[in-house]
Amino acid sequence: MSIGNERELEGMKAVSDAVAQTLRQMINYAQPGMTTKELDDYGGQLLAAFGAKSAPLLTYGFPGFSCISVGKEFCHGIPSAKRVLQTGDLINIDVSAELNGFWADNGASFVLGPDVHNHGQLVAASESILAKTLAAITDGARIADVGGLMETEAKAIGYKVVRNLTGHGVGRSLHEAPSNIANYRDVFNRGRFRKNAVVAIETFITTHSTLAVTLRDGWTMVGNRGGYMAQHEHTIVVTDGQPLILTAKNGVCAGLA
Repeated sequence: MSIGNERELEGMKAVSDAVAQTLRQMINYAQPGMTTKELDDYGGQLLAAFGAKSAPLLTYGFPGFSCISVGKEFCHGIPSAKRVLQTGDLINIDVSAELNGFWADNGASFVLGPDVHNHGQLVAASESILAKTLAAITDGARIADVGGLMETEAKAIGYKVVRNLTGHGVGRSLHEAPSNIANYRDVFNRGRFRKNAVVAIETFITTHSTLAVTLRDGWTMVGNRGGYMAQHEHTIVVTDGQPLILTAKNGVCAGLA
């Protein structure tokens, strides 16, 4: 969507605060020995307290309030009473919701407790790349150039990007135009970011794979060549300067430049 008045901006701020605070509190709540369903149920309670509704549940009938992916799962992981979190797990939580007709999306990868499996560098790289990407988004910036920046930054430190997962417009529904904000320079994408547009910008930084493939459960995605992925995501409003980060309360990129 494109913000056209103060009411729309306030609506986007409200739903963005809901998903951002839910994400941050879920990260803080996660602990070894907890199941992903317990963590998801907690997130569902938080969204309900804001009066918000889970976007993947509402839009796609997803079997959970949020997507929780663990280990080599890249994204869209289904919360499960059988999946028990362990110390050192690489976890991704993606929280999106609807509130009063407005929609927002955010996500983050993190290591649970001590980094015994050495995932921390990948997580830090993803978050740093998102910070640099956000700094490059302004009115008139080419979407392809921003994607090129993301891939260049990833390759410079030995990582890859997923080419079939992208950021997207958001606001009046979960996925809107522009629908293909890729993590690489898509030479066929001649679109530009425009002032007042609301978009969800997200990284997909990997150790081995360049494509995400769906497992038999119909939801969970993993890498075509295995390995791990870290993702960080903010919903923003494009301006003629630095973007307005609507989901800043999730703490992602805090203090990074």
